[in-house]
Amino acid sequence: MIRYLGKRIIFMILSLFLIVTATFFIMKAVPGGPFTSEKNVPDEIKAALEAKYKLNLPLHEQYLDYLKGVITWDLGPSFVEKSSTVNDMISRGFPVSAHLGAQALLLAIFGGITLGVVAALKHNKWQDYSAMLIAVLGLSVPGFILASFYQYFFAIKWGIFPIAKWEGFEYTVLPSLALAAMPIAFIARLTRSNMLEVLGQDYIKTAKAKGLNTVTITVKHAIRNALLPVITYLGPLLANILTGAFVIERIFGIPGLGREFVISITNRDYTVIMGTTVFYAIILVVGILLVDIAYTLVDPRIKLSDAGRE
Repeated sequence: MIRYLGKRIIFMILSLFLIVTATFFIMKAVPGGPFTSEKNVPDEIKAALEAKYKLNLPLHEQYLDYLKGVITWDLGPSFVEKSSTVNDMISRGFPVSAHLGAQALLLAIFGGITLGVVAALKHNKWQDYSAMLIAVLGLSVPGFILASFYQYFFAIKWGIFPIAKWEGFEYTVLPSLALAAMPIAFIARLTRSNMLEVLGQDYIKTAKAKGLNTVTITVKHAIRNALLPVITYLGPLLANILTGAFVIERIFGIPGLGREFVISITNRDYTVIMGTTVFYAIILVVGILLVDIAYTLVDPRIKLSDAGRE
């Protein structure tokens, strides 16, 4: 296990290095700059600003300087929000994004598994059709459309929830539902198909023949063995929720890191774009590693040492 984790950490570091490098050079290749919008600023002042932020250095020196900053976790200042550094913006915005993401993740996992299990146990009945209808809608309708739909009906028309902002639990319900809709649908379909396959296995028939009740068979045998594909999806799900939150946070006026990322793109705030990209990349590679470890918790037959040799 230690050898496997060591290999994975080395690959994680290599992946992060490639992400940092690609992000840096892509941002430098984009036309314009963070001070391009300052139309009335004299060229001398622009040159002084570029010298202050070391943008006048050769590209390879800027790259090495930025790489050193990433290693020491000093992601630099914001070009637009002069009073804040990228580290400050991450510290301020990520707890809000993490709260929203964790809430949406829990909704997606428990909601999707519940719908999938019910659909499998009530195969070809109205419960099955209803669950799959919800899944189809969740997969078909984009999150930002659902967000606008929720705002109109649940906030403006019915007044059940607030339309925007982030000031209490009631403010988290609509954005969490909008963010979790597609993952719920995907997990529901995945769980249903795997549950149907597991329920047809010989050991399930043996458990029924021994007189075990339906609840015991479902919880102890069927669900546990049907969850492996769902766990595989948790890595992409984490990426989906993190990147999907960018637009959702903007729509609901949530002061999270996703909103800061969208604003930084509009303002060409390069350090914020690169810093948040690196930060989210770290979360994703760590999340994928945790998903691999979670395999052994669900199915003890899978060993990390074996996975490392595959």
